[in-house]
Amino acid sequence: MISAKMQKALNTHLNEEFYSSYLYLSMAAYFEAKNLKGFANWMRIQANEEQMHGMKFFNFILQKGGKVTLAEIGAPKIEWKSIPEVFADTLKHEQKISGLINKLVEVAMTEKDYATNTFLQWFVTEQVEEEANVEEIVQKIEMIGDNKSGLYMLDNELGSRVAAPTVA
Repeated sequence: MISAKMQKALNTHLNEEFYSSYLYLSMAAYFEAKNLKGFANWMRIQANEEQMHGMKFFNFILQKGGKVTLAEIGAPKIEWKSIPEVFADTLKHEQKISGLINKLVEVAMTEKDYATNTFLQWFVTEQVEEEANVEEIVQKIEMIGDNKSGLYMLDNELGSRVAAPTVA
């Protein structure tokens, strides 16, 4: 059984993961409109990953005998001034999610909910990877600057990203 406090915190975060998916879909649409198919591909895959993360929380809550509560998902930002701004927002968002995961770990420890703490450790590790991946793209964008050839090459690189296989 899961405590009411832990259940509420997990449900709140579940909705954050679904919002993340929605945000990255919005970013994919932004890039599609600019004919940057590689950037859009990267964001679509990111959106799918966030959807899967949300489903991990969904399934975990149910496995612990809890009740899933889906909340309204707010509309994400739809316009950016530039590619660097999109990825700066992406990095900020991933850092925010890392902070939220850390707070969930604190709740699990306070509640002495060791099963939830173990579940959350996957997300702690995942967020390190997420932030590092986005930081690498931010650095490449900074290096490219206004070089259209560099932008073209990065678009191709991001277009080669494939979704990681899902684990049942």
